[in-house]
Amino acid sequence: MELIEHYFKDHKTWFSENTVKVYRISLKHFFDFVGKPYDEVKKADIRKWLEYLNKKGLSIGTKNLRLISVRLFFRYAFEEGLIDRDPSANIKTARKEKTIPRCLNRRQLIELFEVTKDSVRDRTLVEMLYATGTRISELLEIKISDIKWDGKLAWIRKGKGNKERFVLFTTECGARLREYLKTRTDASPYIFTNRRGGHLSEAWVQAIFRRYSEKLGFKVTPHMLRHSMASHLAEKDMPIAYIQELLGHKNVNTTRIYAQLSSEKRKEQYDSYQ
Repeated sequence: MELIEHYFKDHKTWFSENTVKVYRISLKHFFDFVGKPYDEVKKADIRKWLEYLNKKGLSIGTKNLRLISVRLFFRYAFEEGLIDRDPSANIKTARKEKTIPRCLNRRQLIELFEVTKDSVRDRTLVEMLYATGTRISELLEIKISDIKWDGKLAWIRKGKGNKERFVLFTTECGARLREYLKTRTDASPYIFTNRRGGHLSEAWVQAIFRRYSEKLGFKVTPHMLRHSMASHLAEKDMPIAYIQELLGHKNVNTTRIYAQLSSEKRKEQYDSYQ
């Protein structure tokens, strides 16, 4: 649909590549379902589509994401004067229960470090995910030139919402990164590169983590390392505002969950001494 292409073109600086990919899939699914051009879609069509998604058993988060992509598109069409009414107006997303982020405890983290030690690349990947707290999509986009060795900083050029930021890494992480880079014989600008010179794909990294999960006997994902880093910093009483900045959270309330985790951890420690 031509309008969809214009929509993404006009939002080029607002949406990340991942967001465009997800929104494009959602819009295609929606219009395939309703079988109508955008200017004939009614509120009832959107509600029927949502009922269909409910029957498919999709998670609340997935359904909300798909609805948001449709709402943003119709808001754009309305603001551009292409439709008289926004059919998605007042159709609200479902309330999502707050879930506690899944984190690795110290023992599990050490076991993960141990099981990856035979691969310099994988051990460095794990160390950087934990030390920086980056999303896997952000880490894979980092180039060697983005590393500021003196300040132990890594530049995230395009974080969530296309926002840039700097993240910190430890001295140990820096040493492992240097060791790994010495093993590289290619000229790729990316830190974690594939055979074609591009960066590793998220799917490839997720597959690596699934293999290590099988070896460890418990589930571990790249995002769990991000949660673990934030939780462990909260346990050490780092101010929430600092953790928010490191994680690149827009809303501090998203970060406060780690303070809750920290309080629960202290309660467990207290109870163990009683």
